[in-house]
Formats: sequence, C-alpha cells, structure tokens
Amino acid sequence: MGASRPECTVPLVEVCVTDDLDLAALARSRQVFDRLLELRPAHVVVDLSECRHLDAAAVGLLLDVHRQLVRHGGVLTLRDPSARALRVLRAARVSRVLPMVTTPRALPVGGGLVPAAAHRQPAPTRLREYTR
Repeated sequence: MGASRPECTVPLVEVCVTDDLDLAALARSRQVFDRLLELRPAHVVVDLSECRHLDAAAVGLLLDVHRQLVRHGGVLTLRDPSARALRVLRAARVSRVLPMVTTPRALPVGGGLVPAAAHRQPAPTRLREYTR
C-alpha cells in the first residue's frame, strides 16, 4: 500500500513579486516559497505584474515550486507577467507547464478607476444538451 498524498490545507495563497526575481534574490525568494509550501495550499498565484526582470534561476525556482505543489494536488498560476518577464517565460516554454493568466485593467470612470470586471454582467448560464 502506498503512502497517502497529503491534502491541501489552505485554498489560495497569492504572492506579489515587487522586485526583480533573479539569482541575487534567489535565497530570499526560496525562503518565502518554502514557508508558503508548508501551508500546503491548493492554489498559489504569483503576481508578476511588477517584476521587471526574471532570469533562469527564477524560472527554475517557479518550476520547483510547481513540482512541490503538484505532489499534494496543488496548482501554481502566474498572473500578469510584465512584458520582459513574459519573454523569458515564453523562451523557457514555461507556459507549457504552468498556467498564465492576465487580468483586465481598471477603466477610468468619473474621475476614478473602476476595475473592468465591475462593468461586466455575468453571462447567463446555458446548459446544452447534446444528443446523437
């Protein structure tokens, strides 16, 4: 009989990278992700919108975090990578392994900013029945 897979204990953890994610920051970043992984989250979202630079060491770190999450049924998603970070991720073909998402930007309304999602009405639920 094999060992049972540990279950996820936290539904979602979001990490916002506000500095370069590179070899110089690798030790500090590794510590943050190690502490995060101790929580056994079901889903980790790494926001890369403010990360100006990402290098091969960071790609390796993200892939390692992904592997550790998968071991207990978790998922790692990269959100809003900057243009420069996106080029590195595409060159490393990370999108074949990790989901990457972009979020809508805020829209100017009446002198303020309103998230674009607030303007949308939910689509009506449609059930389709397929018959042969």
